[in-house]
Amino acid sequence: MPTKTETLTGWGRALTATSEIARPERIAHVRADAPAMGMRRSYGDAPLNDGGVITDMSRLDRILGFDETTGILEVEAGMRLGELAAIFAPRGWLPSVMPGTGFATVGGAIAMDVHGKNHHGLGSFGQHVLEITLKQGETTKRVKPNSALFKATVGGLGQTGVILSAKLQMLACKGDVMMVTERRMDGWDEFLAALDASTATYTVGWIDATAKGDNLGRGILEEGETGAGLVPKPSKSKKIPFNAPHWALSKPIVKLFNAAYYRRVPDMGRTSVKPIEEFFFPLDKIHDWNKLYGKRGFHQFQCVVPIAQAPALRDMLQLIASSGLASPLAVLKRMGPGRSGYLSFPMEGYTLAVDFPNRAAAVKLIERLEDMTQAADGRLYLAKDALATGAQIKKMYPDHAKWLKEVQKADPDGHLETDMTRRLKLRSA
Repeated sequence: MPTKTETLTGWGRALTATSEIARPERIAHVRADAPAMGMRRSYGDAPLNDGGVITDMSRLDRILGFDETTGILEVEAGMRLGELAAIFAPRGWLPSVMPGTGFATVGGAIAMDVHGKNHHGLGSFGQHVLEITLKQGETTKRVKPNSALFKATVGGLGQTGVILSAKLQMLACKGDVMMVTERRMDGWDEFLAALDASTATYTVGWIDATAKGDNLGRGILEEGETGAGLVPKPSKSKKIPFNAPHWALSKPIVKLFNAAYYRRVPDMGRTSVKPIEEFFFPLDKIHDWNKLYGKRGFHQFQCVVPIAQAPALRDMLQLIASSGLASPLAVLKRMGPGRSGYLSFPMEGYTLAVDFPNRAAAVKLIERLEDMTQAADGRLYLAKDALATGAQIKKMYPDHAKWLKEVQKADPDGHLETDMTRRLKLRSA
């Protein structure tokens, strides 16, 4: 298949790679000797292969079959989750788990075992995958749950073969709108208590990462349920046409924005009806929003810590607030125990995600936060990572050896290695 030389980045735009890109139109044309990528919504170097070949799977986005009675869907790996939500929500079905962007592909969602706003109830994406069709060399395999190969593939960074298609168990929903309740949380303890007590199907928290003192941990808790009825008109999409100047996310501007954003919700809270995409994928309507961080890009720090280690997460937030480096994008969620793969990120506890402009001071701060995560027996999310070390990651993921055993059998010559697996030395014991 012909290829084209291109220089690519992950979504964070801080790391780049120049590769030969193959873009197959049919599953039969997919190469088995090159790693695959989707829409490059992983923030770091997971979808990059500098100096090598990489297969862009985004044109392989066909629906192969759907059972209206059971909700079982078979789809090619390049299908985007936002497209599935738009197609099937009016018919009473949604992908069981959706991350924060609808541009994530099915193949990418499997390779990262993504989680969503309902992880506390339904677990991770891989727990709703019924079968994976995987290309290994000249062989095509149908991989079932509970097998070692399945556990190495889900969350496995695409290292066990190229994911061609998958069967998914869709989730029954009431319709294609969301009933969303927003409440202010005045501080850290109140926020955690509200997350723990929530009985909503979907919950997510925006947190003011600049607030200090008595306001530390203040934010907005959103709780959502699917509904049916008149669909509100979606807001118009916007596009960021150029890289923002460095002062656009300066400390005073971010602090003012966060204060205003916090107060946009009335003291007594509010309930509103939203289109599904505006609740699940709020930033997707701002195309190229990553340009807001300027031409140097940004890093996201995302960790999860066990419930008992919540004080460690509070210490991290205090450090972030004192640094003056945080952006307005900071998220807090409660996670359940659900995970499907040896390298799956989730654990029962709390996850914090914060974006930082790519500056030397932010890199040093993230290094401290990563050390604090390790000390708290937590994990870093590989879909967001661009800075961790292999030693850190292997300590955080105790099933790494099991994953490596399956990877060595599936890809003994290392054809599927990426910049991330090389940087973290994941293919070595």
